[in-house]
Amino acid sequence: MSSDPLAARMRPRTLDEIVGQSHILGEGKLLRRVIESDRLTNIILYGPPGCGKTTIAEVIAKTTKRNFVRLSAVASGVADIRKVCDRSRNELGARGTILFIDEIHRFSKSQQDVLLPFVEDGTVVLIGATTHNPNFFINTPLVSRSLVFELRGLESKDIASLIERALKDEERGWGKYNAKISEDALQFVAEISDGDARHALTAIDIAMLSTKPDATGAINITLEVMEECVQRRQVRYDKKEDGHYDTISAFIKSIRGSDPDAAIYWLAKMLVAGEDPRFIARRLVISASEDIGNADPRGISIAVAAMQACEFVGMPECALNLAQATTYLAQAPKSNASCMAISEAMADVESGAVQPVPEHLKNKHVKAIGSNTVTEYKYPHAFANHFVKQAYLGIPKKYYRPTNQGYEVNIARRLAELGKE
Repeated sequence: MSSDPLAARMRPRTLDEIVGQSHILGEGKLLRRVIESDRLTNIILYGPPGCGKTTIAEVIAKTTKRNFVRLSAVASGVADIRKVCDRSRNELGARGTILFIDEIHRFSKSQQDVLLPFVEDGTVVLIGATTHNPNFFINTPLVSRSLVFELRGLESKDIASLIERALKDEERGWGKYNAKISEDALQFVAEISDGDARHALTAIDIAMLSTKPDATGAINITLEVMEECVQRRQVRYDKKEDGHYDTISAFIKSIRGSDPDAAIYWLAKMLVAGEDPRFIARRLVISASEDIGNADPRGISIAVAAMQACEFVGMPECALNLAQATTYLAQAPKSNASCMAISEAMADVESGAVQPVPEHLKNKHVKAIGSNTVTEYKYPHAFANHFVKQAYLGIPKKYYRPTNQGYEVNIARRLAELGKE
């Protein structure tokens, strides 16, 4: 067996061996069609670490029978680019050359510009890999000449499938060593890897190399072994059952109860257990309107900013964004007045008490049958203080009742001044 790391040995060699990324590599999907029809063009693969960017590039080269040259933007420069392109033009054969540039976002603007003429005249087919959004970190001319595919972190089931394959594969994996992994250990490493196949396979490699066989010669990988190999303990947290729902409930209720310390603890538990940070961010956005509302209108902006940061930054750094939003919402003054207002209004509509739109508020003002007049809409900006009294609902009804918390004190005062309270 090769001394290469398990992740390198188990790298897929064909399209069918690649797990995940069905949104671009599934039957009939664009990237698969491009590869199988050998209509290759320049490609940028964008996604988190360990999701298969390098693997896909290598499989493309094998499937299309092209030469494959790999550069890293960390260690390469303009001279390396020119050398590869000159060699491709003169030596590497009629099938053409794929130039794979890992971490292409690390090239400066001028270095990226050097690629343009070689990409344009077909000297090389460029495949760039990046963990950063190409629209922000790669030159526009290069992006415009490429197909951009966003890869996703692998799901836990995909990671588990890779691990099982590696333990059974006798040629490249550990199949000759009678390895067995317990179900809880398999799920633990699949979830703790956060979509990174390389991380998971490295942990399995360490477990196999450091675990002694039992009396029967079998290597048993238990939960305790995996916890030691990744230097983390399993947090009892079932993402689909009570652990998931109970913890998020405690989190939101701690925010509602203005306890930032408790909220941060429940946030930490979810993140350590491998909860999707986007799920947490969505709940923060909901809480910002449900529990804080107009008592602090900045809450919704901070929550939405945290949600966007999770998409842009990813784990582990986006934990900082979630922590900031959590502590802000927890300390903010609370009001559910907006929440109650929409609930009451929707209940009225659903009960059948649907009010017609008053004539003066309709898009087109027409004279009512049997009437010689048209009810005129009064344009508020034409009046003092940009306000004029007129009916906006067919019947008098109060839904929004601002509290005496935070900014809603100002809202209540304003409504009172307008005669709305």
